[in-house]
Amino acid sequence: MRIRSWEEFKRLVDEKKPGSIVFILEQNGFSPNKELTTLKLIMLHDKRYYMFYDFPKGDALRETGIAFHKDKNGIPNLDEDEVKAFLEKQFPNLKIYSFWTA
Repeated sequence: MRIRSWEEFKRLVDEKKPGSIVFILEQNGFSPNKELTTLKLIMLHDKRYYMFYDFPKGDALRETGIAFHKDKNGIPNLDEDEVKAFLEKQFPNLKIYSFWTA
């Protein structure tokens, strides 16, 4: 089930009380507008997956506000450790796991 807003995802986490959340930093090298990195959050509850996507807007992600860092070529990207720290602060009673994909 795709969740469309950050507030709704946080509400569902509070309501469903999962044991963990997995995050994925997805990179799209073919994006025509240089939106190369998106954040995908996955929560499993009662044999159903709840997924939330956050996309770039300016120098940060649109919903969560997590800031981008530019690499040596000036391409914006997310720091995995910063994303994990942000999620641990938002959801202190959950285990947060990274699942990296390219």
